[in-house]
Amino acid sequence: MEVLVAYDVATDDAVGRRRLRRVSQACAAYGQRVQKSVFECVLTDADMEVLVARLRSEIDETVDSVRIYRLREPLARHLRTFGAQPPHDQRDPLVF
Repeated sequence: MEVLVAYDVATDDAVGRRRLRRVSQACAAYGQRVQKSVFECVLTDADMEVLVARLRSEIDETVDSVRIYRLREPLARHLRTFGAQPPHDQRDPLVF
């Protein structure tokens, strides 16, 4: 499934900044960053459960928030992008 993960982590102190890094790293393990706090991910059902559990363990639910939106598939038919970074299909191979 294709999902969009968006988060807002309070970074008023060093502990918050550490939470932000950990949330970002968790999302980066499963997808690609498309905005500062937004990731597009292609997940299996099992991956989704692992990611949700990891994010819940990292955030402080009294001050932080995470939203996960399941996207329509095929995404390419429903996606319009503008600006600096063209979309990249994560299922395509990367060539270095």
